[in-house]
Parts: sequence; structure tokens; C-alpha cells
Amino acid sequence: MKFYAKISAVVMALVMFSNVASAFAGKTYNENEFIDNFSGKSKKVVLEKLGQPFKKQQSVKPSNASNMIAGVGGQEKSSKPVQVEMWYYKNIVKYDAKNTYKETEVTFVNDRVMNIGYFNNR
Repeated sequence: MKFYAKISAVVMALVMFSNVASAFAGKTYNENEFIDNFSGKSKKVVLEKLGQPFKKQQSVKPSNASNMIAGVGGQEKSSKPVQVEMWYYKNIVKYDAKNTYKETEVTFVNDRVMNIGYFNNR
């Protein structure tokens, strides 16, 4: 009897844990819903709706990039600095009824969503 009591306790714990985990799983979107909900939005809005990403990357300009492109050097001195940052989320965008993209990349330019990409090959 003790063996069955232990097994039932383990099964109950697993069932309760799976319910808690699914509560934190969050909403999934189809491709167009995601674009409509987040395109042009601020970092604050994205954080409120999606939470913290699993990974963040800051864009870095190569040191000799200005020399490689003709005529840009003069424009660069008069232009405002641009901050580019990429946030990555897992399994939040569906491409059909059963499957989600493994990774969604949200690119911010000066704290606004400017590009969204969906990937299965990373």
C-alpha cells in the first residue's frame, strides 16, 4: 500500500506542476496577429504582453564600416545615433494549427519594433 501511496503522490505532484507550467506558458499568436499586435510598438508594450525574452542582442557596427561604403562618412557625422536591439522569444507564433516557430526575433530601432522574424532553423 505504501508503494501505491507514493506513486499517487508523485502523479498528483506532476499533474499540479503541469497545470502551473501551462499557466505561465502564455498566449500564442498566428503570424498576422503577432505583426498586428507588435509592429511599431515600444519595448514597454512588448514587455507587458510577452514578458522578458529568453535572449537579447545589441547590434554592433563594425569598426571600418564607414570606410567600406562610399559617401557615407559625411552623412554619418550629421545623423543621429541609432540603437538597434534584438529580442528572442521561443514558441509564441504558430504557423499552423499544431506547430509553432522555434524562435521569434523582434528587432527594435530606437526602442520601437521595426522588424519581426520567425525561425525554425536556429
